[in-house]
Amino acid sequence: MAGRDTTIAQQQAITPQVLLKAYSIGLFPMAETADDPTVFWVEPEVRGILPLDDFHVPRSLAKTVKREPFVVTANYAFSRVIDACAEPAPGREETWINPVIRRVCAQLHQMGHAHSVEAWDADNTLVGGLYGISLGRAFFGESMFSRATDASKICLVHLVERLRERGFILLDTQFTTDHLERFGAIGVAKENYDVLLQEALIGEASFDDRVYFKRPAR
Repeated sequence: MAGRDTTIAQQQAITPQVLLKAYSIGLFPMAETADDPTVFWVEPEVRGILPLDDFHVPRSLAKTVKREPFVVTANYAFSRVIDACAEPAPGREETWINPVIRRVCAQLHQMGHAHSVEAWDADNTLVGGLYGISLGRAFFGESMFSRATDASKICLVHLVERLRERGFILLDTQFTTDHLERFGAIGVAKENYDVLLQEALIGEASFDDRVYFKRPAR
């Protein structure tokens, strides 16, 4: 349930600066469909977060992570990740990532405020990933996709490790889902989220540019 819902009718009305300002006050953009030329701002009464100190990796997934089935990178294929997140998938026939959001996020990526984590199989095929926005010591997770078993989950594990290492204190998931709750995601009331957000906006954390979490064997 959103506290605010304001539609932007013109694509030109949203800029990287507008988007960062929105995140700083607890708003994020969505579109009704991937083809919708407009976006609207959302401010949930209950906000999803994934506490970095209480992140839980299910036992079976931990075994898979240790086996290292994929090469995991960061910021190597941002545009491909957001394009894949915007595609329909089984159980997700419509997505909220429209051309406006993709354009502005691409600009934020160039500015160092939008980041991706990618999973590659042995044939160097992109099989999973996620992306989000960083601001201060907060990371706003936007979307993820998977074309191979556990690919996006492994990207999430590496994301959390990176955020912990680099001084982030808030991982925003917008909403909670059964999938995210398995990792420890919780919902917090808007007023409590605002306190966490304002604390996270004090100081800086660096996600870094292009990095390998697991280096290719070749």
